[in-house]
Amino acid sequence: MEFKSKLSIGTVQFGLNYGISNKHGQTTSDEVTKILNLALDQGIDMLDTAAAYGNAEKVLGENNLEGFRIVSKFMPPLKEEKIINQLYKSLENLRVNSLFGYLAHRPLNVVDNPGQWEELIKLRESGLIEKIGFSLNEPSELDELFNKDFIPDLIQVPFNYFDTRFEKKLIDIKKWRCEIHARSVFLQGLFFANMKVLPSFFDEVKPLIKSLQESITFLSGSLLRFALEQPLIDKVIIGLGNSSQLLLNIENIEKSTMLPKLTKTISESIIIPSKWPK
Repeated sequence: MEFKSKLSIGTVQFGLNYGISNKHGQTTSDEVTKILNLALDQGIDMLDTAAAYGNAEKVLGENNLEGFRIVSKFMPPLKEEKIINQLYKSLENLRVNSLFGYLAHRPLNVVDNPGQWEELIKLRESGLIEKIGFSLNEPSELDELFNKDFIPDLIQVPFNYFDTRFEKKLIDIKKWRCEIHARSVFLQGLFFANMKVLPSFFDEVKPLIKSLQESITFLSGSLLRFALEQPLIDKVIIGLGNSSQLLLNIENIEKSTMLPKLTKTISESIIIPSKWPK
């Protein structure tokens, strides 16, 4: 099965030193250009970014983004601020005229401030955004959106071998004719971390991760495939720091084997990175 077209390039490392197993720091501008060129060559045409990703949007904007569809995200507006101000800033940084998707980084803030949703609808009608929606963290956020009748065109959810909390919700989401993008397939790199130096906070999953690292030859490919093979997921966001990683991951998908069935539930303190010790 051809999976490459289902990939989206996550750009958080283009603007921040990000990831628990990231040994290389923030991606250099030259390497960003190489990643973008390679992505297009491989048939990958989606970029995922956000105003909160350091200077990632500006770094992207230094490149020719023709051929890419871009999804960005906004933070809760300050009092009296309009979402359009953040949107214009993102468009300026990216040097593009419109976005494919624009998502609320904090969905419950929109629930509490319905005027924001009305503004997003107007921005979609204006042609500045093709699809509006939410970057979700918890399945319960979906219920709140249902209750408000806020029907998104696009949502982003965490989905990986340890975290399938949204799996049962995907069918309901698809009833909205909503596009679904999966993020955190590598759980910020936790699956590749060195078990000898990983803090004791992660003791619950150390044996599991060690077993995966020892038994799965092309682990990154298998982890990606776990999400890519979910038929209700439209795009899988892959975070990376250099073009070699992108090429290796693509090759690993093609060589990958199925992950063993997970027989235990992993605690939320592990699967939700915001709950990790700083």
